Amino acid sequence: MLHRTPFFLPILYPGLLWRMPSDKKEIYLTFDDGPVPGPTEFVLDELKKHNLTATFFCIGDNIHKHPELFKRIMEEGHTVANHTFNHLKGWQTSLSTYIDNVKKCDQEIAINSSSPVVSYFRPPYGRITRAQIKALDNKKIVMWDVLTRDYDATLSPERCLKQSLNATRNGSIVVFHDSIKAEKNLRYVLPKYIEACLIKGYTFTSFHG
Repeated sequence: MLHRTPFFLPILYPGLLWRMPSDKKEIYLTFDDGPVPGPTEFVLDELKKHNLTATFFCIGDNIHKHPELFKRIMEEGHTVANHTFNHLKGWQTSLSTYIDNVKKCDQEIAINSSSPVVSYFRPPYGRITRAQIKALDNKKIVMWDVLTRDYDATLSPERCLKQSLNATRNGSIVVFHDSIKAEKNLRYVLPKYIEACLIKGYTFTSFHG
């Protein structure tokens, strides 16, 4: 079971962001699919305990449903980014529909924040066509170096933690999910993952600009 991105994907898609420069012991912690009451609040509380910032790739429809929770993410100093409005699979969606859905998420973020520009985008499921990539040339498309697979119900919390830590390295972009589906593993893994990485001398940071 792969927790680290296969080496050939960044070669095939060099224009996408898979991992940050590795000269520093930094980890870019990211969360997909929120804001969702329960999981997102848990994540924010855990980050606050260690005074850490992260990047939240938000679904526009969830922002619309939970605007106060979205505002809490921003108020606590985290970066918000686009994850489409309806969590669309790029491979199964026409170019025009996909781009319109990304723009709709941008609009929802703008309505609920003071920043009208959303610089970062992550395709749901990591699935995006070359035409969609080209059409989103105004955004930095962020993929990942470490996928925790916290959403996988067949993966025990202990194994999820172990495999995620084993895959982590300097410059890793790490994906957790602040979703109901991932909540069981998330609540076990995230605190222990953060603590283990801090002990190893890693610092955590978020995307900005």
